[in-house]
Amino acid sequence: MRSTPVLCGLLLATATRAQDPAPLASVDFDEAVRLASQRSVPVEVAAEEVNRTEALLAETRASALPLVSANGTWTRIDHARTATALVPASPTPPPWEVRPATVVAVPQIIENGNLAVSVPLLAPSRWYQWSHAADQAGIARASEIDVRRQVAIVAARAYLTIIAQKRLIDVSQRAVSNAAAHYDYAHVRHLGGIGNALDEARADQQLATSQAQFENAVAGLVRAQEALAIAVGSPTPLDARAEPDLGGGPTSPEEGISSAEEGRTDILLARERSAAAHRVAADSWADWMPTLSLNALAYLQDPATSTTPNRGWQAQLVLSFPLYEGGLRRGQQGERDALEAEARIVLQGTLDQARSDVRSAYSNLDHALAALEQTRRAADRARTALTIVEEAFKAGATTSLDVTDAERTARDADSAAVIAEDAVRQSRLDLLSAVGRFPGP
Repeated sequence: MRSTPVLCGLLLATATRAQDPAPLASVDFDEAVRLASQRSVPVEVAAEEVNRTEALLAETRASALPLVSANGTWTRIDHARTATALVPASPTPPPWEVRPATVVAVPQIIENGNLAVSVPLLAPSRWYQWSHAADQAGIARASEIDVRRQVAIVAARAYLTIIAQKRLIDVSQRAVSNAAAHYDYAHVRHLGGIGNALDEARADQQLATSQAQFENAVAGLVRAQEALAIAVGSPTPLDARAEPDLGGGPTSPEEGISSAEEGRTDILLARERSAAAHRVAADSWADWMPTLSLNALAYLQDPATSTTPNRGWQAQLVLSFPLYEGGLRRGQQGERDALEAEARIVLQGTLDQARSDVRSAYSNLDHALAALEQTRRAADRARTALTIVEEAFKAGATTSLDVTDAERTARDADSAAVIAEDAVRQSRLDLLSAVGRFPGP
């Protein structure tokens, strides 16, 4: 059995750990949500995805815009290519007097430069690809907003868990204090020959159980603090500063459903995807349209040849009209129609899920509030019963088993009240999230 000095040292160590000798940096609720929406890893990845889709948009747009290129070549061969030709014997008439002579057919050094311009005059498929790439950029931005909402909820839950764990630590500390006092009394009675070893053993068992629950509560607090740090992108654990205000929101499920359909980011994202898929499928006709482009070229040639003057230009219109491609366009249209149907089904499913979330959130909050009222009542009664049993035990009217049972009941009732309080906070957060009011603007 533990001696009284050992017990006092144990309680002192427990109280010291509960005070946390190395205080952590703390944030309030709104700051935690804001930091999570800005610095968390998923948000940064989503932001880079927006940058990627905007870069893809620039790539796609390039195919529908004019292309200008400048080219230059310098060519040297091992020696000039010559040939024998008949040339006029004299620059003066008669011109029919000729003689054989060696002429350069291919010079040893050739320099060429040109400026080429290609302008798509009629390119429906390219224009619609440009438009569809812009849709994808819009989807990426909507997805980033939805990711911010999701990480904000994760941070909020971690914050609320810290609040609940602190309450559990308070409950565990009270339970340890009560159990220690009971053990101290039973130990003194046993030493004085009034009590017995069974009462002392029961009291010691109850004290050990309370201490174990206290350690578990402290471990849970550490995990929640680390989870909050991860959620907000902090390199060190963070503590919750104060309990947040999670009131507000629509007053009825009907108003909540309307608010959710207008403001929930997952619904807005599903709508963006459905609309984009519809436009892609509707624009499939552009694949059957011809493409007309204008190609122009201005060049310099040194030395000039018999077929290429020293300088010149050329222009051409190129009309491309695919007639048969093995069923490629039909297959593409079928794929786009299927993707449109999938996006439409996902949108409807998201709407149904949102409506269900709203109805469940209102119902859960009502039941959580009712449960909290009853658990608080039960905890108050359990503490009153514990006080009565302890006084009766000291007066010899009850046994140590009654005290142990009352201590366990009071501890469990207090823990249930803490859990019920957390359930109410979590339900309020669920309601705000379900109706699209969290995080706020």
